Amino acid sequence: MTRLRRKALVALFLFTLFIFGAMMGLRTLKPSDGFSDLAPGIDFIGERSDRRRLDVKDVAASPGHFHMGSSDTKVVFTKSDRDYSIFYDVHIFYYLWYGSPSMDNNSRDPKVLESHMAQIEAAAAGVLVLSWYPPEVADDHGEPTEDMVPAVMDAAHRHSIKVAFHIQPYKGRTDQSMHDNIKYIIDKYGKHGAFYRFRSSTGRVLPLFYVYDSYLMPPESWAELLTTKGSHSIRGTPYDGVFVALIVEERHKHEIHASGFDGIYTYFASNGFSFGSSHQNWKAIKTFCDANNLLFIPSVGPGYVDTAVRPWNNHNTRNRVNGRYYETSLQAALSVRPEIVTITSFNQWHEGTQIEKAVPKKTVTRLYLDYQPNQPDHYLELTRQWAENFNKEKDKWLM
Repeated sequence: MTRLRRKALVALFLFTLFIFGAMMGLRTLKPSDGFSDLAPGIDFIGERSDRRRLDVKDVAASPGHFHMGSSDTKVVFTKSDRDYSIFYDVHIFYYLWYGSPSMDNNSRDPKVLESHMAQIEAAAAGVLVLSWYPPEVADDHGEPTEDMVPAVMDAAHRHSIKVAFHIQPYKGRTDQSMHDNIKYIIDKYGKHGAFYRFRSSTGRVLPLFYVYDSYLMPPESWAELLTTKGSHSIRGTPYDGVFVALIVEERHKHEIHASGFDGIYTYFASNGFSFGSSHQNWKAIKTFCDANNLLFIPSVGPGYVDTAVRPWNNHNTRNRVNGRYYETSLQAALSVRPEIVTITSFNQWHEGTQIEKAVPKKTVTRLYLDYQPNQPDHYLELTRQWAENFNKEKDKWLM
């Protein structure tokens, strides 16, 4: 009897040791060993080359919701050869108007686009918000760029970056022309693997559009497009989406709500420049948005200086202070617990908000900003560090 008891104790010890060893082994595995750290709604594609990697399904949504219920804008590992993670709740404004085709080929150079996407990936921003004009339309100082969009989307897709559209104001923009614009974008790009979609509070997966200078049209006109009773409403149609309006003045928040928009963003990187861009007002705007089931998307930036193009606007200059202004802006955004944060910008050089790599350069007419004494990728690194912290904090908010 004593012998049987001893055998049983030995067997129990060995079994316990086996279980302990197995658990310790599981704890040492990384996502790349086969355990997906993808967000709900983003599926595992499979192996790439001979390495097990995580990737984004071609038509997968970048999840999110109007009221947070779970942290589902997590991390994906990108398609590049580096083990970068990127976050689909970090959006960055991007511009194509640099370089005139008649003078140089910069903006259309595939190598430049590839470099830009690699830098955005390095910064951990998962969504590129592309400044967009309809075909054959441009701003007053540029040339049409719609024909470049496919190349941007292809380059973004190679880095697992999604593309959202930032619809710019143009002469003759109306609710009807906006209907045509939305239909055009979704028909042409909706099936592309880089096309960004957002998971709403109702569970619907819809394209997300930022609308710049939305206040230039009255709420009554927007309501024709963005409310269910509108004369040419897109609600409930294949062209429905999540539409985010720009807030500049305080009254705009009420107009945005009356217009039928789904959210508010602030865009400007100069703290105090407008009601919307003032960090001290973000808590109140977020409270308003929460009460009205609207997204609040604060916009942060590394600094602001546009005197090269607006000499009279010196009072709105915000010095970078070697990255401290950026960190202050990022912390202000994090403090209001947003679902998404936008970065102004990747390459808006003439307003001094760019975070792309920069080295000292001077021409006859202009001295370009650089980041000395820091390295050229200083702001990319700051963005990645903050994006990772943002997502860790979101996990805490939801516990």
